[in-house]
Amino acid sequence: MSTKEYRTISEARGGLLVTQGTSGVAFGDRVQIRDHAGTKRNGQVIRCAEGEALILVFEGTDDLDLESTWIRFLDQPVEIALSPEILGREFNGLGEPRDGRPPILSNTRRAVTGSAINPAARNYPREFIQTGISTIDGLNSLVRGQKLPIFSGSGLPHNRLAAQIVRQARLVDQESSFSIVFAAMGVSYADAKFFRDEFANSGVLRNVVMFVNLADDPPVERLTLPRTALTAAEYLAYDLDRHVLVVMTDMTYYAEALREVATAKGDVPARKGYPGYLYSDLAEIYERCGRIHNRHGSITMMPVVSMPSDDITHPIPDLTGYITEGQIVLSRDLHNQGVYPPVHISPSLSRLMKDGIGKDDTREDHPRVAAQIYALYARALETRNLASIIGADELSERDRRYLKFADLFDTRFVGQGEAEDRSIEATLTLAWELMSTFPRDMLTRVQETDLAKYYQGND
Repeated sequence: MSTKEYRTISEARGGLLVTQGTSGVAFGDRVQIRDHAGTKRNGQVIRCAEGEALILVFEGTDDLDLESTWIRFLDQPVEIALSPEILGREFNGLGEPRDGRPPILSNTRRAVTGSAINPAARNYPREFIQTGISTIDGLNSLVRGQKLPIFSGSGLPHNRLAAQIVRQARLVDQESSFSIVFAAMGVSYADAKFFRDEFANSGVLRNVVMFVNLADDPPVERLTLPRTALTAAEYLAYDLDRHVLVVMTDMTYYAEALREVATAKGDVPARKGYPGYLYSDLAEIYERCGRIHNRHGSITMMPVVSMPSDDITHPIPDLTGYITEGQIVLSRDLHNQGVYPPVHISPSLSRLMKDGIGKDDTREDHPRVAAQIYALYARALETRNLASIIGADELSERDRRYLKFADLFDTRFVGQGEAEDRSIEATLTLAWELMSTFPRDMLTRVQETDLAKYYQGND
């Protein structure tokens, strides 16, 4: 740690400090800022060249008297202390306690930037994860090591869905639940309290480590929070051999903080004012999850991405879709009808579903049931559109059957209680119950052996 302090700040803008006449400074170095009142703030070097350094101040630059502010370069990256005692705790974006309890004391410290995973050392994501939610387990299955975001909109219950997944997620062949790393960025006090109460009341809090940045906390802290959370996840997964589920909400607030800092830095804006490196920045976060050879633990990620104006082509969900392996899309129409969780299965997708379902993972008929449900529901949506034009009374008997199926599917399969934890067996049984409202000859995507074993119709 350097003992030299500088008082050479030339400018402060948007949470950034510009200093002159510095030497021996490296990108990513941690910085300590001491203001005129003796209060210390934390910073990080994000650009340095020719004796000039640009410092990102995590607590913001409000009320700083530049002539009376000292800075010290600590010659080390931003790190957090790690131990098994982080479970059950709540921290801010820098890994400092938010729960009023003492800081973590440990000899194990890791840089929040993490280390890149050698692609050759990665294992392919496999093993079905049961979330207890039929639309995910049955039709958009999550597997261990996958990145599966939730695309939502303002006012939709993505927080409730995220909390339910945290409570219920588990591997079907193991009794132990996941260790959860929960990262909340830019959330309101009410939302933060909701998550704390949900985890405490359900008894999972002791297995959850929370990293929280409130809406009125410095926005620049949001740039470090997901990296801090993932550093904790890597420790739990690869040092302690735990299966870890990382839930992040909301990556849109992260991207907006990135845009704010990029604007203050003078970076050239791209789509909707976001920096051109938004894609690589998001990839740097998302690609830290996965499985590694010869390691029992794994990191599975479910980030929440709110879509401004419900626009799935907005840069944040658009780029997220390129990096991750699918998406769970929430529907405003279903939400307005009182359906929870309002998962719209048509645009939802899990690209790795095929690697986690079937005879040795869930049940032998699962892939065919999912294909048949998708086919029936797609035809049912076409029938709904037709009925809205010509009226339901003008539909044929066959089309009215599809219309009835669509209503049953939305209310019984998609809709389920917030505390209802459905097993994969219960989900598949319910799917067969709905499919059995059709004659056997209309179920063309399942096998005769499936029909003989699971069909519940009369013909």
